[in-house]
Amino acid sequence: MAVLDHKRREASAPEVIPAPAAPDLRAVRREVDAALAAFLDAKEKSAPGPELRALTDRVRTFLAGGKRLRPLLCVTGWHAAGGGSDHATAVRAAAGLELFQAFALIHDDVMDASDTRRGRPSTHRAMAAAYLADRGGPAARAAQHGQGAAVLVGDLALIWSDELLNGASLAARRPERVLPLLDEMRSEVLYGQYLDLQTTGRLSADVDTPLRVIRYKTAKYTVERPLHVGAALAGATPQAEAALSAFALPLGEAFQLRDDLLGVFGDPERTGKSVLDDLRAGKATVLMALAVQRASHRELRSLQARFGRPNLTERDAAVVRSVLEATGARQAVEELIRTRLAQALTALDHAPFPAGARAALRDIARSATTRHA
Repeated sequence: MAVLDHKRREASAPEVIPAPAAPDLRAVRREVDAALAAFLDAKEKSAPGPELRALTDRVRTFLAGGKRLRPLLCVTGWHAAGGGSDHATAVRAAAGLELFQAFALIHDDVMDASDTRRGRPSTHRAMAAAYLADRGGPAARAAQHGQGAAVLVGDLALIWSDELLNGASLAARRPERVLPLLDEMRSEVLYGQYLDLQTTGRLSADVDTPLRVIRYKTAKYTVERPLHVGAALAGATPQAEAALSAFALPLGEAFQLRDDLLGVFGDPERTGKSVLDDLRAGKATVLMALAVQRASHRELRSLQARFGRPNLTERDAAVVRSVLEATGARQAVEELIRTRLAQALTALDHAPFPAGARAALRDIARSATTRHA
């Protein structure tokens, strides 16, 4: 009888379901890269002529070497909302977000007159050089061609981004949830970009305005919305979306503050960008605002003489860096990064996510804020 009771207890015991494993971020990146490659292969085969195949190749070249932060967050958002291990729909959406990022960066480089991106000539510079090599003629004409062609390459990446993102939302049968998020994301990043343009070239002690730029151009666009898109595809609850925002916004600010430091103090061999571009353009960052707040009259004159100068030299940049160090602005930004990272990680402690998703988000947060490139 005791044996029968034991068997009954065994039969009635609830099945133990293992907790979902943390998404393998390296595998996710490979899946996103494969999705992008397959999509571009199809576009290249269907191109009606060699000129349009060349545009596809430009998009492919630009995509090589990106960090894929937004795709990783999108797929992790899917897992955070309980989407399960079959995340193919989220991968397709993630690939679409990477194409949108390509559009944004190609246009950004044109607006900022940047020479390099990811260790290679920026798209408008590369297309100007190709024009000059093919046709010759005045360098000014080649530069004008390069700018116009790069804008079109960016537009193409935007159109293709729509194709992937719409397809993903329809595959998940959640267009009413996903498409409004994408509309908000696009508006937010363009608003942030416009604010950035409006403040470029102004040496100011105003910290609030560059923080607003960061909120729209990076915190919401780079971190919050990719998480929301992935979560919405998985049918996230409002509570899950709010928890994602509590994590995403401070992390996005920390990410951009790190980017601002790398723009002045980074190693171009690792970042793929010149450490002179931001200073020559006169980027109004939190870093520069803090330096202006703390600078002596002599230090302020030194910054005013160099900030935003198109012909700024490495020697000039070294002087600016010394002021940023001496005023404590660099260390203050490091402290802001630490504070915001801690805020983001604390938000995860009480988030209603599977343990694996929380672990993946912690890994992403640390790598995004301690990076050297």
